[in-house]
Amino acid sequence: MMTPSISIVTPSFNQAPFLEQAITSILGQNHPSLEYVIMDGGSTDGSTAIIERHAAKLAFWTSGPDGGHYAAVNAGFARTTGEIMAWLNADDQYLPWTFSVVEEVFTQFPEIEWVTTRWPLRWDKRGRAVRCTMREGYARDAFFRGAYVPGDGRDVIQQESTFWRRSLWERAGGKLDTSFPLGGDFELWARFFKLTDLYGVDTPLSGFRVHGEQRSARQREQYDSDVQRALTLHGGKMPGPVERLIPRKSQAKIVRFNKNTDAWVIENVDV
Repeated sequence: MMTPSISIVTPSFNQAPFLEQAITSILGQNHPSLEYVIMDGGSTDGSTAIIERHAAKLAFWTSGPDGGHYAAVNAGFARTTGEIMAWLNADDQYLPWTFSVVEEVFTQFPEIEWVTTRWPLRWDKRGRAVRCTMREGYARDAFFRGAYVPGDGRDVIQQESTFWRRSLWERAGGKLDTSFPLGGDFELWARFFKLTDLYGVDTPLSGFRVHGEQRSARQREQYDSDVQRALTLHGGKMPGPVERLIPRKSQAKIVRFNKNTDAWVIENVDV
Protein backbone atom coordinates (compact mmCIF):
# COMPACT_ATOMS: atom_id res chain seq x y z
CA MET A 1 0.00 0.00 0.00
CA MET A 2 1.36 3.41 -0.96
CA THR A 3 2.25 5.87 1.79
CA PRO A 4 -0.16 8.84 1.68
CA SER A 5 1.52 12.17 1.04
CA ILE A 6 1.37 14.80 3.77
CA SER A 7 1.37 18.57 3.22
CA ILE A 8 2.32 20.81 6.12
CA VAL A 9 2.44 24.62 6.07
CA THR A 10 4.17 26.73 8.70
CA PRO A 11 3.27 30.44 8.76
CA SER A 12 5.85 32.46 10.65
CA PHE A 13 6.71 36.02 11.56
CA ASN A 14 9.57 36.87 13.93
CA GLN A 15 9.46 33.51 15.72
CA ALA A 16 13.19 32.77 15.62
CA PRO A 17 13.40 31.55 19.25
CA PHE A 18 10.98 28.71 18.44
CA LEU A 19 11.17 28.20 14.67
CA GLU A 20 14.03 25.68 14.68
CA GLN A 21 12.11 23.35 17.00
CA ALA A 22 8.98 23.58 14.85
CA ILE A 23 10.91 22.78 11.67
CA THR A 24 12.84 19.85 13.13
CA SER A 25 9.66 18.40 14.66
CA ILE A 26 8.34 18.14 11.08
CA LEU A 27 11.45 17.13 9.15
CA GLY A 28 12.46 14.76 11.94
CA GLN A 29 9.42 12.60 11.17
CA ASN A 30 11.37 11.36 8.12
CA HIS A 31 8.14 10.87 6.21
CA PRO A 32 8.90 9.67 2.67
CA SER A 33 6.10 11.68 1.05
CA LEU A 34 6.24 15.03 2.84
CA GLU A 35 5.59 18.43 1.27
CA TYR A 36 6.69 21.07 3.73
CA VAL A 37 6.14 24.77 2.99
CA ILE A 38 7.23 27.70 5.16
CA MET A 39 5.60 31.07 4.62
CA ASP A 40 7.55 33.76 6.46
CA GLY A 41 5.97 37.20 6.69
CA GLY A 42 9.20 39.15 6.25
CA SER A 43 10.86 38.46 9.60
CA THR A 44 13.74 40.63 10.78
CA ASP A 45 14.88 38.48 13.72
CA GLY A 46 17.06 35.92 11.97
CA SER A 47 14.24 33.56 11.00
CA THR A 48 15.27 33.48 7.34
CA ALA A 49 18.73 32.19 8.25
CA ILE A 50 17.09 29.33 10.15
CA ILE A 51 14.84 28.52 7.20
CA GLU A 52 17.75 28.62 4.76
CA ARG A 53 19.57 25.94 6.75
CA HIS A 54 16.69 23.57 5.98
CA ALA A 55 15.84 24.84 2.48
CA ALA A 56 17.00 21.68 0.70
CA LYS A 57 14.29 19.67 2.46
CA LEU A 58 11.48 22.15 1.83
CA ALA A 59 9.00 22.02 -1.03
CA PHE A 60 8.85 25.83 -0.99
CA TRP A 61 9.58 28.79 1.22
CA THR A 62 9.38 32.54 0.94
CA SER A 63 9.80 35.62 3.10
CA GLY A 64 7.91 38.86 2.56
CA PRO A 65 4.61 40.64 3.26
CA ASP A 66 1.82 38.07 3.16
CA GLY A 67 -1.49 39.68 4.10
CA GLY A 68 -1.63 38.06 7.51
CA HIS A 69 -1.56 34.68 9.22
CA TYR A 70 -4.42 32.89 7.44
CA ALA A 71 -3.57 34.42 4.07
CA ALA A 72 -0.11 32.92 4.48
CA VAL A 73 -1.57 29.49 5.28
CA ASN A 74 -3.83 29.69 2.22
CA ALA A 75 -0.92 30.66 -0.01
CA GLY A 76 1.15 27.82 1.39
CA PHE A 77 -1.52 25.20 0.84
CA ALA A 78 -2.02 26.45 -2.72
CA ARG A 79 1.51 25.21 -3.41
CA THR A 80 0.86 21.70 -2.12
CA THR A 81 -0.77 18.53 -3.42
CA GLY A 82 -0.59 16.13 -0.45
CA GLU A 83 -3.48 13.84 0.45
CA ILE A 84 -3.30 14.74 4.16
CA MET A 85 -3.10 18.38 5.26
CA ALA A 86 -2.36 20.41 8.38
CA TRP A 87 -0.57 23.56 9.43
CA LEU A 88 1.83 24.01 12.32
CA ASN A 89 2.52 27.47 13.68
CA ALA A 90 6.15 28.41 14.13
CA ASP A 91 6.04 28.33 17.93
CA ASP A 92 4.42 24.86 18.20
CA GLN A 93 5.80 21.40 17.52
CA TYR A 94 4.81 17.85 16.67
CA LEU A 95 5.72 14.68 18.52
CA PRO A 96 8.06 12.04 17.01
CA TRP A 97 5.21 9.64 16.17
CA THR A 98 2.68 12.15 14.84
CA PHE A 99 2.85 11.46 11.11
CA SER A 100 3.06 7.70 11.63
CA VAL A 101 -0.14 7.65 13.68
CA VAL A 102 -2.04 10.00 11.37
CA GLU A 103 -0.97 8.06 8.30
CA GLU A 104 -2.06 4.73 9.82
CA VAL A 105 -5.45 6.05 10.87
CA PHE A 106 -6.28 7.59 7.51
CA THR A 107 -5.04 4.50 5.66
CA GLN A 108 -6.91 2.00 7.83
CA PHE A 109 -10.18 3.95 7.83
CA PRO A 110 -11.07 5.52 4.45
CA GLU A 111 -14.30 6.88 5.99
CA ILE A 112 -12.36 9.16 8.34
CA GLU A 113 -11.89 12.63 6.83
CA TRP A 114 -10.40 14.58 9.74
CA VAL A 115 -8.83 13.74 13.07
CA THR A 116 -7.52 15.48 16.16
CA THR A 117 -6.00 14.35 19.43
CA ARG A 118 -7.89 13.53 22.63
CA TRP A 119 -4.69 14.36 24.56
CA PRO A 120 -3.68 17.97 23.75
CA LEU A 121 -0.25 18.95 25.04
CA ARG A 122 1.13 22.28 26.15
CA TRP A 123 4.79 23.21 25.82
CA ASP A 124 6.54 25.85 27.89
CA LYS A 125 8.99 28.39 26.45
CA ARG A 126 11.78 25.82 26.55
CA GLY A 127 9.79 23.24 24.63
CA ARG A 128 9.02 21.01 27.60
CA ALA A 129 5.64 19.26 27.83
CA VAL A 130 4.08 20.75 30.95
CA ARG A 131 0.43 19.72 30.61
CA CYS A 132 -1.55 16.92 28.97
CA THR A 133 -5.25 16.56 29.72
CA MET A 134 -7.59 13.96 28.24
CA ARG A 135 -10.64 15.12 26.28
CA GLU A 136 -13.64 12.83 25.96
CA GLY A 137 -14.18 13.44 22.27
CA TYR A 138 -15.76 15.89 19.83
CA ALA A 139 -19.38 15.49 18.71
CA ARG A 140 -20.87 17.40 15.82
CA ASP A 141 -24.07 18.47 17.61
CA ALA A 142 -22.07 19.55 20.66
CA PHE A 143 -19.88 21.76 18.49
CA PHE A 144 -22.88 23.68 17.15
CA ARG A 145 -24.30 24.27 20.59
CA GLY A 146 -21.04 25.90 21.64
CA ALA A 147 -19.42 23.09 23.64
CA TYR A 148 -15.97 23.68 22.14
CA VAL A 149 -15.85 27.45 22.22
CA PRO A 150 -12.57 28.56 23.85
CA GLY A 151 -12.74 29.61 27.49
CA ASP A 152 -14.35 28.35 30.66
CA GLY A 153 -12.30 25.16 30.54
CA ARG A 154 -14.13 23.77 27.53
CA ASP A 155 -12.62 21.06 25.31
CA VAL A 156 -11.16 23.24 22.57
CA ILE A 157 -10.15 21.50 19.33
CA GLN A 158 -6.38 21.86 19.24
CA GLN A 159 -5.49 23.32 15.85
CA GLU A 160 -1.91 22.07 15.72
CA SER A 161 -3.10 18.48 16.35
CA THR A 162 -5.78 18.49 13.64
CA PHE A 163 -5.28 16.80 10.25
CA TRP A 164 -7.68 16.34 7.32
CA ARG A 165 -7.94 14.89 3.85
CA ARG A 166 -7.50 17.22 0.90
CA SER A 167 -10.86 16.05 -0.45
CA LEU A 168 -12.57 17.46 2.67
CA TRP A 169 -10.60 20.72 2.38
CA GLU A 170 -11.77 21.15 -1.21
CA ARG A 171 -15.40 20.27 -0.43
CA ALA A 172 -15.35 22.83 2.39
CA GLY A 173 -14.19 25.63 0.08
CA GLY A 174 -10.44 25.05 -0.16
CA LYS A 175 -9.31 28.00 1.93
CA LEU A 176 -9.40 29.64 5.33
CA ASP A 177 -11.73 32.63 5.64
CA THR A 178 -9.40 35.58 6.21
CA SER A 179 -12.27 37.76 7.41
CA PHE A 180 -11.75 36.00 10.76
CA PRO A 181 -8.36 37.46 11.77
CA LEU A 182 -7.88 35.21 14.81
CA GLY A 183 -10.61 32.55 14.67
CA GLY A 184 -10.09 31.21 11.16
CA ASP A 185 -9.35 27.73 12.45
CA PHE A 186 -12.62 27.59 14.41
CA GLU A 187 -14.55 28.78 11.34
CA LEU A 188 -12.90 26.02 9.28
CA TRP A 189 -13.92 23.42 11.88
CA ALA A 190 -17.52 24.61 11.54
CA ARG A 191 -17.42 23.99 7.80
CA PHE A 192 -15.83 20.58 8.31
CA PHE A 193 -18.41 19.58 10.94
CA LYS A 194 -21.22 20.44 8.53
CA LEU A 195 -19.81 17.79 6.20
CA THR A 196 -18.58 14.97 8.45
CA ASP A 197 -17.67 13.78 11.94
CA LEU A 198 -14.40 14.57 13.68
CA TYR A 199 -12.55 11.56 15.10
CA GLY A 200 -10.52 11.91 18.28
CA VAL A 201 -7.27 9.91 18.32
CA ASP A 202 -6.28 8.44 21.66
CA THR A 203 -2.68 9.67 21.66
CA PRO A 204 -0.97 13.09 21.79
CA LEU A 205 -0.14 14.45 18.34
CA SER A 206 1.22 17.92 18.99
CA GLY A 207 1.54 20.70 21.53
CA PHE A 208 0.67 24.36 21.85
CA ARG A 209 3.50 26.48 23.21
CA VAL A 210 2.53 28.96 25.92
CA HIS A 211 4.88 31.95 25.98
CA GLY A 212 2.61 34.97 26.44
CA GLU A 213 2.99 36.45 22.95
CA GLN A 214 0.32 34.46 21.13
CA ARG A 215 -2.09 36.59 19.15
CA SER A 216 -5.05 34.78 20.72
CA ALA A 217 -3.79 35.81 24.17
CA ARG A 218 -2.84 39.39 23.33
CA GLN A 219 -6.06 40.04 21.40
CA ARG A 220 -8.48 37.87 23.34
CA GLU A 221 -11.55 40.02 22.69
CA GLN A 222 -11.04 39.79 18.93
CA TYR A 223 -10.46 36.06 19.19
CA ASP A 224 -13.65 35.49 21.18
CA SER A 225 -15.60 37.70 18.77
CA ASP A 226 -14.34 35.69 15.78
CA VAL A 227 -15.32 32.39 17.38
CA GLN A 228 -18.81 33.55 18.30
CA ARG A 229 -19.37 35.04 14.84
CA ALA A 230 -18.22 31.83 13.15
CA LEU A 231 -20.51 29.71 15.29
CA THR A 232 -23.52 31.90 14.54
CA LEU A 233 -22.69 32.11 10.84
CA HIS A 234 -22.86 28.33 10.53
CA GLY A 235 -26.10 27.86 12.44
CA GLY A 236 -24.68 27.27 15.91
CA LYS A 237 -25.46 29.04 19.15
CA MET A 238 -23.46 30.19 22.11
CA PRO A 239 -24.60 28.44 25.31
CA GLY A 240 -26.28 30.57 27.95
CA PRO A 241 -25.44 30.38 31.67
CA VAL A 242 -28.17 27.82 32.36
CA GLU A 243 -27.24 25.67 29.35
CA ARG A 244 -23.66 25.48 30.59
CA LEU A 245 -24.85 23.99 33.86
CA ILE A 246 -27.12 21.36 32.33
CA PRO A 247 -25.20 18.37 30.95
CA ARG A 248 -26.34 17.20 27.52
CA LYS A 249 -25.06 13.91 26.21
CA SER A 250 -23.78 13.44 22.70
CA GLN A 251 -21.91 10.67 20.95
CA ALA A 252 -18.42 11.22 19.60
CA LYS A 253 -16.21 8.97 17.52
CA ILE A 254 -12.73 8.09 18.74
CA VAL A 255 -9.86 6.01 17.39
CA ARG A 256 -8.13 3.87 20.01
CA PHE A 257 -5.18 1.49 19.67
CA ASN A 258 -6.02 -2.14 20.47
CA LYS A 259 -2.95 -3.83 21.92
CA ASN A 260 -4.42 -7.30 21.31
CA THR A 261 -4.82 -6.80 17.56
CA ASP A 262 -1.99 -4.27 17.11
CA ALA A 263 -4.37 -2.05 15.17
CA TRP A 264 -6.56 1.00 15.59
CA VAL A 265 -10.27 0.57 16.29
CA ILE A 266 -13.18 3.01 16.11
CA GLU A 267 -15.40 3.42 19.14
CA ASN A 268 -18.42 5.57 19.97
CA VAL A 269 -18.23 7.35 23.32
CA ASP A 270 -20.64 9.53 25.26
CA VAL A 271 -19.44 13.10 25.75
